[in-house]
Amino acid sequence: MAIRIKKGRSGKSIRSIVQEMSDVDLSLCFQCKKCSSGCTVSGMTKSPPSEIIRRLQLGAGDEILERDIIWTCSSCETCYARCPMGIDVASVIDALRSLAIEKKAAVPEGNVPLFNKAFLKTVRAFGRAYDLAMIGIYKLGTGTFMKDTEKFPTMVMKKKIALLPVWGADRKTVRRIFKEVDRDKGK
Repeated sequence: MAIRIKKGRSGKSIRSIVQEMSDVDLSLCFQCKKCSSGCTVSGMTKSPPSEIIRRLQLGAGDEILERDIIWTCSSCETCYARCPMGIDVASVIDALRSLAIEKKAAVPEGNVPLFNKAFLKTVRAFGRAYDLAMIGIYKLGTGTFMKDTEKFPTMVMKKKIALLPVWGADRKTVRRIFKEVDRDKGK
């Protein structure tokens, strides 16, 4: 498959920005594609992780910020564990996701950004993910209040979902992290 790249117009290249943000040397990748073969979501995306790295190596422009894997990546770090060169592809994808938000790149189809926001809201509020609140925020955003409600009793009985949040996390540390992120966004 041919990869077409639109060079960035001016200023810092996406590649250099991503390398700074992720602290990853993209030139180390020799395209063995182990990251893509182990990726849990590459089968659901048009662009596997190895292609994203290759596009960055070739000098991709802003069009890379519209790739679907940026929003579907679960940051499971299987790619990092499989990489013989120790390239943290999940960090690269996180950097691209941040850039996409910053540059207001095309919003992907589906509700992945809404899900991400719901997840982060619960982590900010409770110090860790709280499934019930996350589901509530997500359902409010999508307007699908009654969809899948028949599964809820089974999930509770099998202890797959907690009715009350777990407060075991160090909430002070989590608050400090969110404050630093908010401060950095204000730059």
